[in-house]
Amino acid sequence: MHKILIINGPNLNLLGKRETEIYGKKTLKQIENECQNSFKDEKFELIFFQSNSEGEIIEKLHQYQNFNGIIINAGVFTHTSIAIHDALKTIKLPKIEVHISNIYSREEFRKKSFISPVVDGIIAGFGTNVYQVAINSLKYL
Repeated sequence: MHKILIINGPNLNLLGKRETEIYGKKTLKQIENECQNSFKDEKFELIFFQSNSEGEIIEKLHQYQNFNGIIINAGVFTHTSIAIHDALKTIKLPKIEVHISNIYSREEFRKKSFISPVVDGIIAGFGTNVYQVAINSLKYL
C-alpha cells in the first residue's frame, strides 16, 4: 500500500465558492471523494490535508517518513514560501506540484514558483483533474 500525502494550501478550503470561473465549482471535499473513488482499487491510501497556515504545512511535510509520495498545491505559498521550498528540498520521495489553473496565464507574480525546483513534476491548468493526474503519475516515479 502506497500512502500519498496530498497537501492543499491557503484558501483551497474555499474551492467551489471562490473564483469559480478560475477554480471551478467543486469543493475540496468533492475533489477528495472523486480521488478516493477513482483510486479505490489501486494500492494507494490518499491522505488529504489542507491548511491556511504555512507552519502547519511545513509540520505536515516533516512527517514525510509516513508516506511514499507527496502531491502539493501550495496555493499562494507557491509564489512566496522559501520555507516550504526548503522543507520539500529535504524530502527524498516523489513529489508533484499541482495547480488547478495555468499559473503561467495569470498574473505576473504567479509565474514564479519556489516549489518547482524541488519537485519531480508539475501538473497545471487542467482544472481539478490535476489531482487525479498527479496520483496516477506517482505510479511512474
